[in-house]
Order: sequence, then structure tokens, then C-alpha cells
Amino acid sequence: MTLLLRALACLCLSVPVASAQTLPVDPSVFDPAAPSDGATRVADWVAGSKDNHALPYAIIDKASASLHLFDGKGRSLARVPVLIGIAPGDEASPGVGSKKLAEIGPAEKTTPAGRFLAKFGLAVGKERILWVDYATSVAIHPIPGDAAKVERRRERMLSPTPDDNRITFGCINVPRAFYAKVLRPAFQRRGGYVYILPDEKPLEDVFPRIRMQPPA
Repeated sequence: MTLLLRALACLCLSVPVASAQTLPVDPSVFDPAAPSDGATRVADWVAGSKDNHALPYAIIDKASASLHLFDGKGRSLARVPVLIGIAPGDEASPGVGSKKLAEIGPAEKTTPAGRFLAKFGLAVGKERILWVDYATSVAIHPIPGDAAKVERRRERMLSPTPDDNRITFGCINVPRAFYAKVLRPAFQRRGGYVYILPDEKPLEDVFPRIRMQPPA
């Protein structure tokens, strides 16, 4: 029940699958700058090793507060801005998934790094949501309506820098149109993989098999 309480911060809202190309971003003011070296290395490794097992996958670069989505064949679908956990960090605090929202301290509001098999499942109000890690209550979803005004989350997402994109309890907020038209159709049938880059740990510690990927 406490997992569902925390999922109050994880509301989600079915539409046709997007074509396999880089799609216009909503909001369109997002500057699609080149991904970081870390994101590029992970993308090259996943594509080269087929680590995604023919499922769609997303790479979340916390440093640039962005999500890069690929289809099961490694073709780029879109790159969009995201909002992430308030506190930098690469681990979820022990037991955080069983706490009520009010019990979670600022230092515990992290978006953990790692490789996750994400699937849709139930959250509060019988809504289906894309759970990245159910045990720690981390999901990908649009900005919740109640937080949009109070915390100015849309403005933070639209800002030209990633400096103010840390505002969630650990979940990953994405643009609503992108979620409905691209991400949800891609992941809703069989799920997909989510690779979250670290804040502090070396990339090889989070993704050990990347060491086997030859330099580009």
C-alpha cells in the first residue's frame, strides 16, 4: 500500500506507434544537442552487443537531464528533456520503496543508476504506469497535474539548462505528448530496457559489460 502511496507522484496517462526516426520533441524548444560521451558509449554498447534483446530501450543521461529512445533494432526514435530525482546519487536508499512520501528525506530522492527491465503495471487509481524499478518506486511518466503548478515542473523542463531539472522523488518525468505518442506505444506490449547513467560512479561500475565494447 505504501508503494501505491508513493505512486501518487507517478501518474500516467494509447496511440499509434511512432515511425523509426528522430521525432520532433515536445516541448519543441528543447535543444537536441549531442548526447554526452557516456550516453554515446552506452548506446554503442547496447547496439553492438544487442543487450536489449530486440526490445525498445531508453538511455537516461542525468547530467544533461535527457532521455534518448531507441526501437528494438537500435534506431533512434527521439530525444527529450526529463526531470529527475532531487538528490544526486546512484543508489536507492534501503527501504525507500516502502515509505510514505512524507517520510522520504531530501537525500533519499535519487534516481538510481543501472540497467532495468521496465514494464507497465498498476499504480494509484488503477492507472497503468511504466515501472522502471517497482521495488524502489521509480517509474517514467508525464508531469503529475498536482505538481505542474506548485513546483513549476513544466517550466523546469523547458529551461535551457539541466540545472533545475532535479525536482522529483526519484521518478523520471517526460513530456506528455512524447509519453503518449512515442514511449507508451513502444513499451506497452512487452516492455523494454532503461539504462540510467550514473551521477558519481564510473560508467564501467554501473554497466560492467561495456568494458567489452571496443572504442568507437
